[in-house]
Amino acid sequence: MIDAAVIGLGRWGKNIVEAVQGKSKRLRFIRGVSKEPELARDFAAAKDFELSTEFEEAVADPRVQAVFLATPHSLHVGQISAVAAAGKPVWCEKPLALTRTEAERAIAACTKAGVPFALGNNKRCFPCMLELKRVVAAGTLGEILHIEGNFSNEHSTRVKGGWRDDPRESPGGGMTGAGLHVLDAFVNLAGPIATVDARVYSQKPPPDPRDVAAAIMKFKSGATGLLATVRAAPMFWRIHVFGNKGSAEARGETSLTVAMIGGKPETKIYPEADSLGLLLEAFAETIETGKLFPVSTADMLDVVGAFEAAIRSIAEGKPAAVP
Repeated sequence: MIDAAVIGLGRWGKNIVEAVQGKSKRLRFIRGVSKEPELARDFAAAKDFELSTEFEEAVADPRVQAVFLATPHSLHVGQISAVAAAGKPVWCEKPLALTRTEAERAIAACTKAGVPFALGNNKRCFPCMLELKRVVAAGTLGEILHIEGNFSNEHSTRVKGGWRDDPRESPGGGMTGAGLHVLDAFVNLAGPIATVDARVYSQKPPPDPRDVAAAIMKFKSGATGLLATVRAAPMFWRIHVFGNKGSAEARGETSLTVAMIGGKPETKIYPEADSLGLLLEAFAETIETGKLFPVSTADMLDVVGAFEAAIRSIAEGKPAAVP
């Protein structure tokens, strides 16, 4: 059993704990850190872990064997480097960083220390996305020509304040939150992105924003992509891959429709699964056995690079090359 600490106990930090505490045979949380302990005290008591306010104290605790970060993006690189220097595996919630250079620093710190590193791209573990990846990797759709994605959610209407309303932590409207998951899906399915032409259209600024982030992109392979995310819209997930032999569309967490040229579309509904729990278990397995984590560091860097280009494109009003 891996004894871990979670840093940051906001909405998502609590979700991380909920996904494994009392459920996993590999991982449990024995410490939590929150700068607002009064908001996490009851949760910590209910989940049976110690609560404190100091990051350094939790990392130095000899009982803590791994550290999970659910903290503001601007803190990630420094915190990852500190955990790596302590010789402990580290999980970080996305975005890893807001620039590729900073992301490279974080990953280099883990590589130098020889500790496993994971990023919380849990949408890869949606049942339909696991099957979509298998279909694409098997060559069923032929040469990938185009990919479309939309991840919209209503978080802006019910999660007030915090990093979502801070342009330093959340540039590009919904791109930093929901949009990054679509970028990760694109890189996972179609490879590195070369250029991004992105815009944000805003009808109402934060708090409770009303905006749309949209982007057209070209992949290094020559394929193209189209991305959109609408803050304050109902929860919606769609990734659609088009090839020269067929197409496949994932919707929600469990539905996949495959249409081959000359055939009729076939839709399958896969059993529901806890995508976050699956990814956390995969990281625990990486720590215990050395098995590669499902999200490669190369993909992590490619996603941050595409995100950085999207933010630059939004600011400059023109296409931007991915660094």
